[in-house]
Amino acid sequence: MVRADERALAASGVACLERCLPLLGDASAGPEALRPLWAGLANGKAHWAIRLAEARELLKGPPERDTGAPDDDGFDAADAVRAMLDTAPAEWAAAPLRAWAGDCSVTALALHRRLGAGPLHDPGTPATDPLSTGELRRQIRMLKLLAAGEGPSGLRQALNAATEGRRVLSAALSRRARGTGRP
Repeated sequence: MVRADERALAASGVACLERCLPLLGDASAGPEALRPLWAGLANGKAHWAIRLAEARELLKGPPERDTGAPDDDGFDAADAVRAMLDTAPAEWAAAPLRAWAGDCSVTALALHRRLGAGPLHDPGTPATDPLSTGELRRQIRMLKLLAAGEGPSGLRQALNAATEGRRVLSAALSRRARGTGRP
């Protein structure tokens, strides 16, 4: 991420959001929720702030289901996902986008780890559960796709990879809900 341009940095953060959308648990977080923001990435600076404001408006609101840790410790995953979107910089500049993309990466990994293995007690220990290990692989793949710098084609591939990650998390949440009796 050190040498990534603004588009790659923004796409990296948006991809983390895309993969975490199932944690919102509401209808507004459907498969098309971030499409305008992805489309805005192709135009870069010209549409970023406008598309970001639209995404924030669409995805604001209370979660409809509890997606926190099994041992209800007060953590709300939906709030963490909304915070990723709320902290996205409206400014199309490398430094703030880099910081945001890094924060999104850490948050997405923590959320996946929390859902895959329970509460995160020691952030220094590597993740060994399939859900968070898969998220880490998807983040690495995303960075490679974006580093290739293939313009709209690269963004399309990044969107497809992020969509795959969203489906994986959605399936994991469904399995978890069936196993615990939660809706």
